[in-house]
Amino acid sequence: MTQAQTWQKKFQKGGLIDSAAISRDEAIERAQAAGLTAYVVDCDRARSRSAVLRAVVKAVDFPEFFGGNLDALYDCICDTVLDQKAGLFLWFDKLHSGDPALTEDAQAILTVCDDVVEFASNNERSFSYAVVHAGKHPDPEPGVAPTPYSGAREEE
Repeated sequence: MTQAQTWQKKFQKGGLIDSAAISRDEAIERAQAAGLTAYVVDCDRARSRSAVLRAVVKAVDFPEFFGGNLDALYDCICDTVLDQKAGLFLWFDKLHSGDPALTEDAQAILTVCDDVVEFASNNERSFSYAVVHAGKHPDPEPGVAPTPYSGAREEE
């Protein structure tokens, strides 16, 4: 079995994909080759559970009526899985699980993802996800405004 076939089986089976074993671009390419729709969830600026949830909603383009709790996250991902022909792959980029404000919430979010894997399997779909864990957010620099959520800094 070739390495490409091995990755395809992993994506089709669903579950956690080891982000240390594959680059983001390669994971997205392999997920798409397995028939999955792939999205990158940019968690770098998320400093709370609700910010991580908003990043997921933004990545999968879920409607504004998203409830903002873990049950709503489960519903959002499950609905998105069902909307896809074969399933879904999410790459959680720079989830600051080492940040004291996010440690427990990051684990709870990953538990929701594990529950979605089972849901997808029961509905003849696949759900895979990878997480790039980042440590604690850097402390703010005195006198420097944080980067706005839009990612652009205002001109001085």
